[in-house]
Amino acid sequence: MKKTSTLQNGLIWFGAGVSIAEILTGTYFAPLGLTKGLLAILLGHVIGCTMFFLAGMIGGRTGLGAMETVELSFGGIGRRFFALLNILQLVGWTAIMIYDGALATNSVFNVGAWVWCLVIGGLIFVWILIGVTNLGWVNHVSMITLFILTLVLFVLIFGHGKAAGVSGESLSFGAAVELAVAMPLSWLPLISDYTREAEHPVAATWSSTLTYAFVSIWMYVIGMGAAIFTGESDIASIMVKAGLGVAALVILILSTVTTTFLDAWSAGISAESFSKKVNGRKLALVVTIIGTVFAILFPMDNITGFLYLIGSVFAPMIAVQIADYYILKRNVSGCRLDVHNAVIWAIGFVLYRILMKVDIPIGCTLPDMAITILLCVAVRSHSNAQNGVSEAESQQE
Repeated sequence: MKKTSTLQNGLIWFGAGVSIAEILTGTYFAPLGLTKGLLAILLGHVIGCTMFFLAGMIGGRTGLGAMETVELSFGGIGRRFFALLNILQLVGWTAIMIYDGALATNSVFNVGAWVWCLVIGGLIFVWILIGVTNLGWVNHVSMITLFILTLVLFVLIFGHGKAAGVSGESLSFGAAVELAVAMPLSWLPLISDYTREAEHPVAATWSSTLTYAFVSIWMYVIGMGAAIFTGESDIASIMVKAGLGVAALVILILSTVTTTFLDAWSAGISAESFSKKVNGRKLALVVTIIGTVFAILFPMDNITGFLYLIGSVFAPMIAVQIADYYILKRNVSGCRLDVHNAVIWAIGFVLYRILMKVDIPIGCTLPDMAITILLCVAVRSHSNAQNGVSEAESQQE
């Protein structure tokens, strides 16, 4: 297998971070004001990207894909269960990203959103056919272009100087932190698919985490700034008013392709965990087709519920993995199902849904993961103690 360099990993996650979905999510922070909004964005990304790093390190050190690392804690049935959930969320993300990109692009050049869905879907097809380890100069040119154009967009938005009237629903600080956690959290079931192929896993994981954290924060801030300083939440409208024209088209299409490519590609990798006969690349192409069709047929304007659902599924999952890999040093791969960990995950899932209804200043992900990790360690300690007692009794007999 051809290994990826640390630079390549950084570029992959730069492309993932530059996303219309992240900019649109950033607009929700505007009612908090610039200072509190920025604090919520930073705090949320510290929490989310810490988990992102820990998940990536497991894949980098073991050489296993994201869903293969799940088997270390949950067994074969657990791996397939989470792989299925991951494929479903990635199909959803593929559709959402194509939908958002097409809708924004169509407001710049109105030829029909369905046309742009086909264009974006076609380009994602090309990215998949090239492959993550062979993108080379294509990725370099794409990232440099996006970097320059997003700088221009940043200056245009914050150059207004005066805050405009902000409309929309108010958002509590805790809910805002959770929205900031949600994006890096949504990548947890994917990160190991890329760090596993790195020449230098530790350096690649650091590069991926820091690059994604910086760019994701930047996208959120652009979205928040757009709503605060221009009174607009439609990024495409801001670009049109600023006279960006073709540059706006490049930003909208390229950012959508470089992000959505990872979703479709990882869906294929996750499917490989079901059977060695599955061709991940071909399935990624199928996911792209399904996502394109869904984007054409269904409206997908509000994704906050989708983000929270992802958090409730994958936050307790990675919490169990962190406890097992970093604290307990356990590996149950080869077994059918680790029942203890499956039950702990289910408790973590329910707890997350309960905590969502409580206004916690640091959001619900961190408390949920902390409780899940403690529960995992406590159950294992109790189990070890019971086994120790049983062994002692057997020796006495």
